[in-house]
Amino acid sequence: MSSRPRKARFALLAAALAVTGAAYGVTSASAEVTTQLTAAQLVTDMGAGWNLGNQLEASNNGIPSETAWGNPVITQALINKVKASGFKTIRIPVSYLGKIGAGPNYTVDAAWLNRIQEVVNYAYNQGLYVVVNMHGDGYKSVGGSWLICDAADQTTVKAKYQKVWQQVATKFANYNDHLILESMNEEFDGQYGNPTQPCYSNINAYNQIFVDTVRQTGGTNASRWLLVPGWNTNIDYTVGNYGFTLPTDRYRASSVPSTEQRIMISVHYYDPWDFTGQEDGAVTQWGPNATNAAKKSTWGQEDYLDGQLKKVRDTFIARGYPVLVGEYGSIDKTAYDSASNRYRADYARALVSAAKKYGAATAYWDNGYNGQHGFGLFDRGSATVTQQGIIDAIMTAAGGSQPSSSPTTSPSTSPSASPSTSPSTGPGGTASCRVTSAVNAWNTGLTTTVTITNTGATAVNGWTLTFTLASGQSIVSGWNATYSPAGGRVTATNVSYNGTLAPGGSAGIGYQASHTGNAAAPTGFTLNGAACS
Repeated sequence: MSSRPRKARFALLAAALAVTGAAYGVTSASAEVTTQLTAAQLVTDMGAGWNLGNQLEASNNGIPSETAWGNPVITQALINKVKASGFKTIRIPVSYLGKIGAGPNYTVDAAWLNRIQEVVNYAYNQGLYVVVNMHGDGYKSVGGSWLICDAADQTTVKAKYQKVWQQVATKFANYNDHLILESMNEEFDGQYGNPTQPCYSNINAYNQIFVDTVRQTGGTNASRWLLVPGWNTNIDYTVGNYGFTLPTDRYRASSVPSTEQRIMISVHYYDPWDFTGQEDGAVTQWGPNATNAAKKSTWGQEDYLDGQLKKVRDTFIARGYPVLVGEYGSIDKTAYDSASNRYRADYARALVSAAKKYGAATAYWDNGYNGQHGFGLFDRGSATVTQQGIIDAIMTAAGGSQPSSSPTTSPSTSPSASPSTSPSTGPGGTASCRVTSAVNAWNTGLTTTVTITNTGATAVNGWTLTFTLASGQSIVSGWNATYSPAGGRVTATNVSYNGTLAPGGSAGIGYQASHTGNAAAPTGFTLNGAACS
């Protein structure tokens, strides 16, 4: 099976234990616009992902609270550290539970919605992708749960579900495509055998309600990517002939090309469970580097993992539906085997490598707990890294440690500056540079993506890229560089993770700007004082 009821156990354990980096970041999203990424562009741009698990899904006696399971209050510093470590996507699991009022309106507590938005903005304003879902409301083991697929009164369940998503979607209607909404998490009837009917039919119905409701709230919701799971996010029960059906997308914006999708598929991967989640010392090793056959699972090795990811490629990705492995990971067993973290890193590397091979995105499950049986990669209190080896493995497999998240332009977008080379001298060193840029514009705004490539034989260590905005344009948000001033002759300065450009290396940056009718591309690029185009 791909999942086990690990979260409830970690919640009990945790309960028992009782400055934005991009300039001009917005605090709330207004006048945002879809960049209409294709499936392949989206997955590439999302890069390596990370879960802010056991926080906004945490609850006590049915009341959500981000500290209820032992984690500290979420901070901007934590999200900054996650980004600086190379992650480009953050998945934020959310419970609503007792924060939902009585029917028929099922009003969600305004303070809770505002806190969700605040945490989303910690990541969104950094240029990261953010996935927001409905998480704990479907766990039978959680007090106050109600999104239960085999509950008798499905009419009430569906009405409540529709009203909650209507409010959440409205809250985020104007955020751009860096926000992805996910209908639910690991919904199933509580048993791990073959899916039952009509439970699967109800899961399909929830997904359809979710898509219809979000689309009809308008704004960017009419075209943004929406993420839906099958039964228990289990790969076999989603790709196989067990009852999963893709929701129709009849209300999506007409601006979306008819040949493209805007529905994503969510799956989780925790195989083999005796290595990834079973809380004992029997199986502590995994993969080809295992040194003790007695401590290695008899199944679920690299060939099996590869086969599972190939299934999602063949079933969904090949048809234009991107897949997010929204959770994967393994617990700390160093108490039983001092080399445990080596195998955890091997496991993460293999999963991300296979996902990249077959065109899927990934998000590591981090529950905030470090130490025996924890999934944590970061100390959330001090905003520091605790498992650099696992993070390095993820970034290596994902294709590098330098985040370059930016709205990828659609195929119809044409380059606005042709590549050219020239010597670049300055504090960062001497090199030859090539700059390309592309603009995606709408009535009063635009996004511009810029790629800087070092075509010289020596490294550039620290850079500033200067360019001129067209008259009437003003930068309102940016990513992967700091920008000053907002208009006229602008200087973009590298951030901590992309300041070194090795020979042949590139950095991708970008910004969103308003305009007064002139959507022309930037001109006059110089890198460390020397012209690039």
